[in-house]
Amino acid sequence: MKIGILALASVAFATTASAATSENPFAREKAVIQIQDLDLATTEGQRRLAIRMDQSARAVCGQDMAGVHLAAERKSQDCQAAVKSDIRRQIESRMAAASTASARQFALAQ
Repeated sequence: MKIGILALASVAFATTASAATSENPFAREKAVIQIQDLDLATTEGQRRLAIRMDQSARAVCGQDMAGVHLAAERKSQDCQAAVKSDIRRQIESRMAAASTASARQFALAQ
């Protein structure tokens, strides 16, 4: 399955994941995760992010595919793991970029 993740903003993140729907008719083409309302420094914020990531990964990759075929279930699980990994990587990358930009602005202000 083809998976693409795109973070749309540097601080207020929106993440889009897409999968080829021709390969999985039980999945949506894309899902958007809004995380600008989450405080990722808290346990609650991280828990809510994990829930949103799970929901989006299932929406993009399908879920409960074992009733269709066990191979489809395995592909769905692999897709979900890849989507979540890509989401984490994009968030970490954007947060690092935002942190660097913030540090530069602080240094310039002094």
